[in-house]
This record gives sequence, structure tokens and C-alpha cells, in this order.
Amino acid sequence: MSGMEHPVDPLAMPAVPRVSVWNVANALTALRIVLVPLFGWLLLAGDGRSPWRWAAAAAFALAVATDRFDGEIARRWQLVTDVGKIADPIADKALIGTALVCLSVMDELTWWVTLVVLVREAAITALRFVVIRRVVLPAGRGGKAKTALQSLAITLYLLPLPHGWHPVAATVMAAAVLLTVVSGADYVISIVRVMRRPGPAT
Repeated sequence: MSGMEHPVDPLAMPAVPRVSVWNVANALTALRIVLVPLFGWLLLAGDGRSPWRWAAAAAFALAVATDRFDGEIARRWQLVTDVGKIADPIADKALIGTALVCLSVMDELTWWVTLVVLVREAAITALRFVVIRRVVLPAGRGGKAKTALQSLAITLYLLPLPHGWHPVAATVMAAAVLLTVVSGADYVISIVRVMRRPGPAT
């Protein structure tokens, strides 16, 4: 499917200079990971109260912003590393997963939505590590679009908006879940195709 996540076959990629893992892009990814527990604490500790809710939404928005900038900086400054390719999607999953679980614990989001997304993300993460010796898997356009739509839906749930906004938030969340499932299936198909290609002798 066009626009979905696609693995990168290292056999088809030209050699590039080694880049230190200690760089700005990876630091932003690390910041996103650090923000995850802070965001979860703000959301649960506030128990839905408006000042805490705004603080939790701000922490979530800041974490999402680091996802936008770490990839752009890595590409523009040629700071792409295998560590970043692995840590970036894991940081995304930790942030999104924490938000969904917290919203479900607070009875603001049905658990089946959270479980569908968590199962998909856990399966894809496990698959990344299974094939990591053969294929390095950066987040593709489909994965980024999925994360962006999930982030938008979660933000609508986080903000203390009037009740009339709930149908809008629910619709965006439904679209995010659909893209999550579709992009996951496309990702698995792409992995199978790459793994079927002949690899180097070991």
C-alpha cells in the first residue's frame, strides 16, 4: 500500500558515514521518553480537574513536538542512527500507550480501543527486534501518519473541551484505530517481502 510503513533493506542501501548516537536528534527522542511518566502522572494525579488537565495536555503536546523535530533534525543534519531508528518509534509507542491506558483507567475511553492499539504496537515492536539483524526498520510515512492521527485524537480527549466536542474526538479516534490496524498489516506484508529476498551468507 502506498504511503504505509516500509522496511529498509540494508543490502540495497549505499554505505553512509557512521554517526555518533550522542546527537541532538537522539537527545530529543530521549526527552520524549522522559516526558512519558511526567505526562501520565499529571493526567492521573489531576483526576480530570482543569488545571492539571491543561498541564497534562501541555506535556503531551511537548512530547509530540519532539517527535516532529527529532526526525527533521536527524535528516537535515545527517544524524540518522540505528539507535534513533529503533528508539524513535518505541518512544512514540510509550507516549501513545500511556495516554490511552490512562484515559481508559479514567473511564474516558473504551478499553477495546486501547487494547487494539496496544496489541498492534506490541506486535510490531516485537517484530522489529526479531528481524533487526537483517532489516533496520525506521518509521515510515504510514507509521508517522498513524502516530499523528493518534496524537490528534488523544489531544482532543485530553483538552477540557465542551461536551459537544466528544463526537468529534470519538470520530478522530475511530479513524486513528483504523489507520493503526491497516498500517500494521501493511508493515507485516512489507517485512515478509524483504525477508524473502536472499541475504548475505552467515
